[in-house]
Amino acid sequence: MKNGSIRGIVLAMLGPLLWGISGTLAQFLFDDIHVSSHWLVSVRMLISGILLVLYGLIGNHRQEMRVWHHKRDSLSLIFFSFIGMAASQYTYFMAIEAGNAATATILQFLAPAMIIIYLALWTRRFPRRIDVFSVIMALSGTVLLVTHGQLTTLAMPLGGFVWGVGAAVSSTLYTLLPRNLLKEYGSIPIVGWSMLIGGTAFSLYYRIWDDMPAFSWTTYGSVSFVVIFGTMFAYLFYLQSLRYIQPTTASVLGSFEPLSATTLSIIFLGVSFGVPETIGAVLILGTVAVQAWATYTTNPAAEI
Repeated sequence: MKNGSIRGIVLAMLGPLLWGISGTLAQFLFDDIHVSSHWLVSVRMLISGILLVLYGLIGNHRQEMRVWHHKRDSLSLIFFSFIGMAASQYTYFMAIEAGNAATATILQFLAPAMIIIYLALWTRRFPRRIDVFSVIMALSGTVLLVTHGQLTTLAMPLGGFVWGVGAAVSSTLYTLLPRNLLKEYGSIPIVGWSMLIGGTAFSLYYRIWDDMPAFSWTTYGSVSFVVIFGTMFAYLFYLQSLRYIQPTTASVLGSFEPLSATTLSIIFLGVSFGVPETIGAVLILGTVAVQAWATYTTNPAAEI
């Protein structure tokens, strides 16, 4: 294996690992410190957006500003900032607040199955057998996860389930909406500007200066980790990994996010996972591996 591939794999693991840790810290902030999810989402997007935009301006000023020279693309970026970026951030953190970091992150991984269904409807083509199998896996896993194997009861908070599915829907939009923008302008300008726009709007709407949590090193240390490492560096690591490995490989390694969130939630936050929900989580996360395997068997030369 080439050094570049090793570097890409490490980066693709670090990004989701940091996302998972930040999700667990967010649950700690919500449950123990009683930080508002609106406040944390606003601060996370605003500060991370500022840092990513500054990073882009320092690295390549012209490329960072180029999207604003085209009216249609500027409007698309603004639309994505609210419907894609802000929605995915908000629904994910609301799912953590209403449930827990482990189930929120796992339910978010329903997005690949939703993308399969959307593309089948959009193209009016019946999905491949492997895609049908993936959707069945995802739906079966969801049932086991939210019922703990007792099919007549909902064994997790309804709000956590609804927001978790919402996080999957918004993650689907986050994946599909910016494809042309990313291809034309690159990932760092689009992610940076969309975070900055969404974070600014959220901050003004929720008046975050009126909802500041009381100062403690634990509180603001956790918030700083979520903002800097769990957002800015996590995105940078993951996006940089795509320079060395294929997206399908990176998507499989993305399962480190729910794995790390689940492990940390069990160890530090007392979240319990029995056999049925563990099987459910494996089925949901397995859809990513199945899709990556299907891509590899179709075009093995495209992998690392």
